[in-house]
Amino acid sequence: MDLAYLIGLDKQLLLAINGSDSLFLDGLVKTLTAGPTWITLYAALIYLVIKNNDSIQKVMLVIACALLCVFLAGSLNDMIVKPLVGRWRPTRDAEIGMLVDVVNGYRGGNFGFFSSHASNTFSLAVFLSLLVRSRLLTVSLVAWSLLNCWTRMYLGVHFPGDVLCGLLWGGFVGTAMWFVHNRISRRIATTGSYISSQYTSTGYQITDVDAVVCVMLFTMVYAILRACCYLYI
Repeated sequence: MDLAYLIGLDKQLLLAINGSDSLFLDGLVKTLTAGPTWITLYAALIYLVIKNNDSIQKVMLVIACALLCVFLAGSLNDMIVKPLVGRWRPTRDAEIGMLVDVVNGYRGGNFGFFSSHASNTFSLAVFLSLLVRSRLLTVSLVAWSLLNCWTRMYLGVHFPGDVLCGLLWGGFVGTAMWFVHNRISRRIATTGSYISSQYTSTGYQITDVDAVVCVMLFTMVYAILRACCYLYI
């Protein structure tokens, strides 16, 4: 199995996933892939961190690690990896570019390897899942990341290979930042193990975790309602 075969398979998979004849799905994906859509989720996650850490040092440590996740997983990729690798996005690919279904003229930038949406969201999902230790939050955040991955392929701005590599790098970064957080947090205070139906094992209140998941669900409802509006424009 050579590289040319894998690249060809990657392109075939992209064309199978990309686009549809549904105005509803076009509107839904356009809403879900937009950064401002998830501002309320980010605010809820910040609230979760502030509410469940008893000192400003702990709060700032978590936020700093989360910001490093975004920088290492996404920003460095945009600045270094994408222009260095120079793999064209599907919408700009010389072989299949004309076959890609473009939504509202959106083609993204020139280069797409690897997907910053995939690496950013998955690094945060992994870091916060390891930090909070809630099965519900883990499933929700991983689903959120994978949903973002799907939107990028639907729009034709990333190949499945771009997304897969982004997930792998994001998982590595998120895990690494969790180790960094643990190492530093031991110097701030000793963390105990919580045995209670009201808290996760790392001390995060279950009701606060539920609030974050509810915000995520309400955001999905908003995206669906907004997508419905596209049917009447």
